[in-house]
Amino acid sequence: MSQNAGNPSKLDKLLAEQREYIAKREGGYRERALKMYPWVCGRCAREFTRANVRELTVHHVDHDHDNNPADGSNWELLCVYCHDEEHTKFEDFVRYGGSSGKRRKAATHNPFAGLREALEKKK
Repeated sequence: MSQNAGNPSKLDKLLAEQREYIAKREGGYRERALKMYPWVCGRCAREFTRANVRELTVHHVDHDHDNNPADGSNWELLCVYCHDEEHTKFEDFVRYGGSSGKRRKAATHNPFAGLREALEKKK
């Protein structure tokens, strides 16, 4: 909050509006996802109970937070740590690009080529 609690700054107002928007958006699909899926992280398989379910998040597979089909096909439950890792991977992909760069050819050298024949000759 701002130092001047009686007169909130534009930033404070903007942050409050953003928190309200996120809470409203998450309220619907999070509750549905928690009813639909077992309370287990889809990556690390950590299990959750009512005591710690706040650490279980809904991840949008296509990274579009407004894509919330009723069947939950765009959601997966992830713990906060795996969710953070998933978004980091996506941000790195966006920042550094995909695999469209130069591809190396597969190695063709076979160190064991002719080994069978060499062993048979030795007999």
